[in-house]
Amino acid sequence: MRTRPFFIVTLCYVAGVITASLWPLPPLGLFVISFCIAALAAGLCFWRQSMTDDSPDCCQNSESSPESAAMTPKSPTGFLPFKPRLLIRTTPSGLDRALQGILGLLLFLTGATNITWRTEIIPPHDLRLLADDKDQAVGLRGVLRDSPTFRMLERNQDIEWRSLAVLEVHSWKKQGSWEPAAGSVALSSAGKIDDTIAAGAPLEVQGVLRPPAGAAAEGLFDYRSYLKWQGIHHELKVQGPEDWRLLDPRAQENRVQVPVSDRFCRWARDILGRGLPEEDEVLRLIWAMALGWKTGMTREVARPFMETGTMHIFAISGLHVALITGILVSLLRVLQVPRSACGIVVIPLIWFYTAATGWQSSAIRSSVMMTVVIVGWTLKRPGDLLNSLLAAGFLLLLWEPRQLFQASFQLSFFVVLSLALAAPVINHFRHSLLEPDPLRPRALIPAWQRWLKGPSHALVASFLTSLAAWLGSLPLVAYYFHLFTPISLAVNLIAVPLSSLALMCHLGSLICGDWLPWVTELFNHSGWLWMKMMLAVCRWASELPGACWHVRSPSWLEFILYYTMLIAIFTARSLSAWSRRWLAGILAVLTAFCAMMRLWESRGSCLTVLHLNGGDAIVFDAPGTANDLLVDSGNAFGAEYIVGPFLQSLGWNRIPTLVVTHGDVNHAGGVQPLSQIFKVDKLCASSVPQRSPVYRRLFQAMPSKSWILQPVHQSDTLGPWTVLHPKPQDRFRQADDAAVVLRGILHGHRILLLSDLGRQGQELLMNRESDLRSDIVVASLPSQGEPLADPLLDRIQPRLILLTTSDRKPAEMASAALRSRLAKRHIPVLCTANQGTVRFRLDKDCWKTEGMGEMPP
Repeated sequence: MRTRPFFIVTLCYVAGVITASLWPLPPLGLFVISFCIAALAAGLCFWRQSMTDDSPDCCQNSESSPESAAMTPKSPTGFLPFKPRLLIRTTPSGLDRALQGILGLLLFLTGATNITWRTEIIPPHDLRLLADDKDQAVGLRGVLRDSPTFRMLERNQDIEWRSLAVLEVHSWKKQGSWEPAAGSVALSSAGKIDDTIAAGAPLEVQGVLRPPAGAAAEGLFDYRSYLKWQGIHHELKVQGPEDWRLLDPRAQENRVQVPVSDRFCRWARDILGRGLPEEDEVLRLIWAMALGWKTGMTREVARPFMETGTMHIFAISGLHVALITGILVSLLRVLQVPRSACGIVVIPLIWFYTAATGWQSSAIRSSVMMTVVIVGWTLKRPGDLLNSLLAAGFLLLLWEPRQLFQASFQLSFFVVLSLALAAPVINHFRHSLLEPDPLRPRALIPAWQRWLKGPSHALVASFLTSLAAWLGSLPLVAYYFHLFTPISLAVNLIAVPLSSLALMCHLGSLICGDWLPWVTELFNHSGWLWMKMMLAVCRWASELPGACWHVRSPSWLEFILYYTMLIAIFTARSLSAWSRRWLAGILAVLTAFCAMMRLWESRGSCLTVLHLNGGDAIVFDAPGTANDLLVDSGNAFGAEYIVGPFLQSLGWNRIPTLVVTHGDVNHAGGVQPLSQIFKVDKLCASSVPQRSPVYRRLFQAMPSKSWILQPVHQSDTLGPWTVLHPKPQDRFRQADDAAVVLRGILHGHRILLLSDLGRQGQELLMNRESDLRSDIVVASLPSQGEPLADPLLDRIQPRLILLTTSDRKPAEMASAALRSRLAKRHIPVLCTANQGTVRFRLDKDCWKTEGMGEMPP
């Protein structure tokens, strides 16, 4: 408590934030309780102070002896030469302990009240009360929170632009006149909007208001949750730039004041590109690293940095702020500027850089942390990185408690925490490994050892620091990105120095600017070279075997176990032998429990039917990896943004067997994109010839792919699955009739996958198979006719029916006649258009159905 007072303070406050987020309480009740506790704490403080002032023994320590009291110097009047209140007993009394407990409870209630105030519905005209959960055409008026950002999407070698912004709404119009409204709304518009629309601009927007989309499947990115922790609960889809209208009359004369940060970023992009021949990929990466400009960071560009663990370089974070601070402080100290003046100069410059780059969350966190460190250094206080981290975290969460649930905050905090705890271990290991024998005379040390001392110390320190940061972020990267990147330990040793050199060149370019144009161009060319080298290193490293692995998300218990073990390892030298034994025993019990939980979860199988809004993708995740199966891939968009990320969230690094039921673009169009992400061991397709262009392209791509093509037909087996249809000699006019039909017997439960099987294919299936009984049947809508004819249902006798339908394309929606016909059988019927992605958990005793949407009883 004396060396790190912010530990208990931050712990109590964070506990309140987490508790209130899990079990919300009425805001008014929290305010009343907090006020009463604060009044009680103030009363106890005044009482304690009055007791200290009135006590006759307040000028002596309760544990002092008469001899020590006699040796205390006194003034001629018999009193001490200073105020007695300064001699307070060092051992806490019962009142002191009670006061500490009340203050801890007050911090707990402060955190709970703060998060509740920001998340609960307070205004009577909150959009969460006014708007429905369905899509509705509305008009919104408000003020832009930040300047719009742009995203570049590449689809079929075409570039599409989207404009994104956040509007602080003050009124809305659904029908008739404008009415008061309150809330933050995320705006998403096709195309690029005008540059005159910037942060703080009054705006009127027309579009379709809807709740943000949730995760398409368990383990995928949850856009709704991401916006929720930013205070945004609705999204407005805008058709184009013509639906944005500035309410400021000066906009017609182009006299709207553009924010300083926007003007600085435009000027900085021009300066950093001066002298370079064209705007290429490297220059866009330079803008991203130096200015936080994310427009050019497409999925393809970001992929090698994600897979090598170097994506942190492109966030305005601690690396940028620390480097800029180091350069400024070194320059001022060379000029013999005193410490106090250095702090006065450097801190405003850091915050100017944060404001100029658009007040990004990572930049604010780094600036707060660096401000705390510089203030302590300026006041010549002993530095403690851990206490500074806790102080910065407390200030940030006091300002915005919802940051606690954001991935960037968690990654920043745990990486710096790991570095703070590992610093003594790193120094001890480095000195014990590299320092020569202190009793050995310097003259007897070879010259080459003296020359290599500095570089070897720097290399070992860099590696150990990279290892500590990697260990601190390991479970969080696995949870949010499903990645395990051992190559990052080596790549960061090269990428971080190269990025630091590039950043120094960019800073020099911005300082020279228009004053010394030839020096600016020299800095730009040098920075371009360093960035080009870093890009080449990251791309080369990402192609190495074993550089990156996809892993499952860890559970909350595994989080606790991992970070407890990490802290125990880093602090073991400071613990007593008795504490280490107890801690080792607790960790052993937790490890055994986590292992048992993993074994229990892996004993069953999961069948997941993904909701792709057209097309199918069914994932069978069996115990082990040998019998894992993917049935169809969906279209190209679904494969890239849903199927591929979902397989990565399951920890798949290859696809053992991919079955293409037929050549429809909604079933086979995503095979090519998936083959670029995963290694496909075996591709199974129908043995019946088909005229689909997508189907033919798969066969044409065979020579350039490493997969094995296996035609399948009736009676073939694929692990626990059996092919029921078609036969090799079958010929059909409709491709849907030639769809591959699979039946699996999984832990005693029968599952039938019919795909888009049409009427003729259904009749052939009934004629050829005598026993079609199944517990679960999964079917899609054929292009002609209806799925699941009544005679076929009589033969199947299912206990549950799942239809893979769309909620956006009318041709792929379940008709009212189909729903009515199925409802008459009194069998549970699920539609992916309503329930979203559906997962079946299969075990020996039972099977359980889970959906991303609301499930019927």
